[in-house]
Amino acid sequence: MLARTIEPIESKEERLAAKGNGVVDGLRDATTLWNLTLARAALTPDSLMLTDERDRRVTFGGFVVWCEQVAAGLLELGIGPDTRVTWQLPTRIETVVLSMALSRLGAVQNPIIAIYREREVRACLRQTAAEWFVILDRWRGFDYRSMAQAIATDVGGPLRLLSIDEGLPEGDPRRLPPPPTDGDAVRWIYSTSGTTSEPKGVRHTDETLLAGGRGISDMIQGDSSHVYSIPFPYAHIGGPDALVHLLDRGLATTLLEAFVPHEAVAVLRRHGVTITGGSTAFYQALLAEQAKQPDEPILPALRLLVGGGAPKPPELFWRAKHELNAIIVHGYGMTECPMIANGAPTDPDDALAHADGRPVTGCEIEIRDNIGGVLGPDEIGDIWVRGPMLCKGYTDPVLTAESFDAAGWFHTGDLGCLTHDGRIALSGRTKDLIIRKGENISPREIEDILAGHPSVGAVAVIGLPDPQSGERVCAVVETRHGAPPLIFAEMVRHCQEAGLMTQKFPERLEVIDALPRNPTLKILKHELRARFAS
Repeated sequence: MLARTIEPIESKEERLAAKGNGVVDGLRDATTLWNLTLARAALTPDSLMLTDERDRRVTFGGFVVWCEQVAAGLLELGIGPDTRVTWQLPTRIETVVLSMALSRLGAVQNPIIAIYREREVRACLRQTAAEWFVILDRWRGFDYRSMAQAIATDVGGPLRLLSIDEGLPEGDPRRLPPPPTDGDAVRWIYSTSGTTSEPKGVRHTDETLLAGGRGISDMIQGDSSHVYSIPFPYAHIGGPDALVHLLDRGLATTLLEAFVPHEAVAVLRRHGVTITGGSTAFYQALLAEQAKQPDEPILPALRLLVGGGAPKPPELFWRAKHELNAIIVHGYGMTECPMIANGAPTDPDDALAHADGRPVTGCEIEIRDNIGGVLGPDEIGDIWVRGPMLCKGYTDPVLTAESFDAAGWFHTGDLGCLTHDGRIALSGRTKDLIIRKGENISPREIEDILAGHPSVGAVAVIGLPDPQSGERVCAVVETRHGAPPLIFAEMVRHCQEAGLMTQKFPERLEVIDALPRNPTLKILKHELRARFAS
């Protein structure tokens, strides 16, 4: 990849020209991602925006210059407003630049996480009727070009490949058309994981992504004294959340191509990162690294761990506070609704440990029973959401009709409750609910208890078929670094001491080297069910 350092916009004339190119006066006045980028560059053009493992640096002003050069280069290739572009790239500075250059042009873009392979990629290309596919030829030993060529003739229309191994295309920004102003146009197609079926194409607009990112920014806040990081795939829906947050607050941000714990710690430490995260597994990985040298902080500047996408056992909050000197401000969101709720650094410790935050700005949450009635505080049921960050449905209209009601509420497929003080407390996925002898058992409750055992590094509780009881409860455990493996009798004793109802005790224990995870490190329970069902 092209190594370069972009300098800030230097002159008053250049800054005024940026204002004339669509920038708005206030950050919260922006209705497109490009206008938000310009607004931030006008405020702090010389401040650091992005850096990476190679210590390359891009300022907010320089980022705008580079994006416009790349937008002009893409335009010369034939990519313009409404051109459908799929890109599958790791988390690099060039990836963020490409994405915002496409946004500057008003293209329709479909980001794909770099670890996805032929089945998922083919489905994404078909769903979006992609005209262009942007890739690296190879990354981390995988040949993306060969995969792209193999499926290029099988996606329903002509597909042109653009490899950016040698750098992004650049051109003369003076030839660019005006930037798009319609923030409500669908210009983003994100894909669900597709682990058990074909990925679902989720339709987003600049305004839905802005609402999600501003929601998390309002909760976490932060100022120029903080150093942010994106250690997860930028192609994930968390990518625009993080981008809007860093633009909204003017945060210098470190990018990691891949989260390899010991390598990531070295980079985050060198850059003095104060805010990092991604999901529960990221917290667990950092704690495992800290356990290797308990007498010396691995990340002395770290203050906040932010993430979502998977349940967070309360024990992790207390461990992070005591071992990493950092507070976990966990949140709740999904591809269809990028931010639903999030903790705040000012929340009480007990609330941060046992809940997943309050609804973010503009998001509404209802808890319903199985016939659609709205439940009261602390009653567990199906979670429905509505708000400006909610997607505009799926690429498949049948899925849209199944998931939204007539009033615009979206059925998340999650179970949980709203506490008496207005926080969301997740219980798990509806499909993960275990029904044993007619009784509903929440895996999350058991997982939270087992996560507190000193031998448990990570745990997943699953239901397995049983001819007598319908389902049996199985705990699958990943051993904590340096600890002895958990044994069945010790697991039972721990559940008894925690006061867990006997009928909920796991009837089976499996200890494995590593739990299977997706690209954002969420545990893949369907793989565990398939593995241990026999």
